[in-house]
Amino acid sequence: MQKENNAAVPSAASAKIRHRRRSNEVVPESSKVNGGNLLVDDRNKYKSMWIRTYSTVWMIGGFVLIVYMGHLYITAMVVVIQIFMAKELFNLLRKAHEDRHLPGFRLLNWHFFFTAMLFVYGRLLGQPLVNTVSSDKFLYQLVSSLVKYHMAICYFLYISGFMWFILTLKKKMYKYQFGQYAWTHMILIVVFTQSSFTVANIFEGIFWFLLPASLIVINDIFAYLFGFFFGRTPLIKLSPKKTWEGFIGASVTTIISAFMLANILGRFQWLTCPRKDLSTGWLQCDPGPLFKPERYTLPEWIPIRFPWKEISVLPVQWHALCFGLFASIIAPFGGFFASGFKRAFKIKDFGDSIPGHGGITDRMDCQMVMAVFAYIYHQSFVVRESISVEILLDQILTNLTFEEQQILLMKLGQILQERLGQS
Repeated sequence: MQKENNAAVPSAASAKIRHRRRSNEVVPESSKVNGGNLLVDDRNKYKSMWIRTYSTVWMIGGFVLIVYMGHLYITAMVVVIQIFMAKELFNLLRKAHEDRHLPGFRLLNWHFFFTAMLFVYGRLLGQPLVNTVSSDKFLYQLVSSLVKYHMAICYFLYISGFMWFILTLKKKMYKYQFGQYAWTHMILIVVFTQSSFTVANIFEGIFWFLLPASLIVINDIFAYLFGFFFGRTPLIKLSPKKTWEGFIGASVTTIISAFMLANILGRFQWLTCPRKDLSTGWLQCDPGPLFKPERYTLPEWIPIRFPWKEISVLPVQWHALCFGLFASIIAPFGGFFASGFKRAFKIKDFGDSIPGHGGITDRMDCQMVMAVFAYIYHQSFVVRESISVEILLDQILTNLTFEEQQILLMKLGQILQERLGQS
């Protein structure tokens, strides 16, 4: 009798877990009435809209505040988002029964996560950190050494995790453990690929982070609104609530917004200047030709009553149109991919941390695609291929010892004296 009672306890607990999982599962398509899954036909759509709007206002308000605080705070926000995304994705394939027999296995996942974080951010922020502490000789030498041996440190941290994994392998758990190992590495690729491009965009100038991210938000909001009020034609089976009306309406709105928003953001130097160190002060720099307004005279066929005869356009606005096209036409496929992924695992959302939206990963699906495109576009079509004095100095200060720097200075002095003597 006692054994039966003891057996009932775990079964009850597992029943609770199963019940909790069912609440997040996708409703089978066969149980839906044709068209009944569209927002237009949803009886509770106004309630869900207000919940979603309330969360959106808070998210946008917090996002604007963090952007105003500067590069470091935006980077910190990206790190926090990464941690929440990793947590949601780690939990997706986790099984409570197996984890109880593998103490410390979750800790191993986070070991790999923070090793990857050290590797990515060490490569991205190593040089800015060196530039920040260059005035202090001790800190400069310490940080320079860490940057020099950064790759070796990360490698040995990873190898220690690899050995940890091998030593924790248990009989009858091999399949689950190797599945988790592979899943962890896939998560690291997904999370850190997009975040590395995002942080690189931030330090190229907040403009190159803020504009693409804002366009995804605008596209998402207007796709929801157009679908909410006018959506009648389903767009794709992977995401039943998406409609052609929402897709087209959001595309037009996003492209127009890209052109106008680039004009507004491009007039603030603290948004357009690149950050070369990890200080938090406001930036001032030469904005460059992309952010200097050009005047265009309007053609004669425009009506006389139109109040403007010429308009001021920043050259960067033409680049913004490409961002708008990508954000409205291609980036949504990141959302479709996430929808298919969730259907494969029979879940509605990746999490429930944002009321009306789901989890952090649900909000970042399109942002991941957009961040990579923004960086590649910026490096390919915006950045000029040139070697500047600043880049050379950074390389000299980072890679040469103090004695080697003195030798370089003497040789440069000799070369300059010879050239002056010849002239």
